[in-house]
Amino acid sequence: MRKKIELFSDGSSLGNPGPGGYGGILRYRGTEKEYSGGAADTTNNRMELQGVIEGLKLLKEPCDVEVISDSSYVVNAINKWLEGWIAKDFKKVKNVDLWREYLEVAKPHRVHGTWVRGHDGHAENERCDELAREEATRIKNG
Repeated sequence: MRKKIELFSDGSSLGNPGPGGYGGILRYRGTEKEYSGGAADTTNNRMELQGVIEGLKLLKEPCDVEVISDSSYVVNAINKWLEGWIAKDFKKVKNVDLWREYLEVAKPHRVHGTWVRGHDGHAENERCDELAREEATRIKNG
């Protein structure tokens, strides 16, 4: 029986492109682990996706993962678009490097995306946003 994991994630960039950050929370049976990181020259969508990738990398065994994000780009890609993108070898798709990395780290897992409205009082999404903004600000201020 696979563990059921909730992966909350958010990304932020100060400028698009600009300094950016991601923040995430992994939850299993009430236990949570926060993580964050960033990049000096990136976009909001890249940070949204990087947050999911980094969360998946932290899992040590195959799991059922619910990715909860305010990024319709990430959620729709995971649930609907990826299959078509793979079929056309990612022609005209942005962030191909990250999507290929996502496919690699997601391989052992069953992943489903759930969209939540951003900045709408969703506690975990608000915390992930805070972590992402802290990283972006830290990078901006050097």
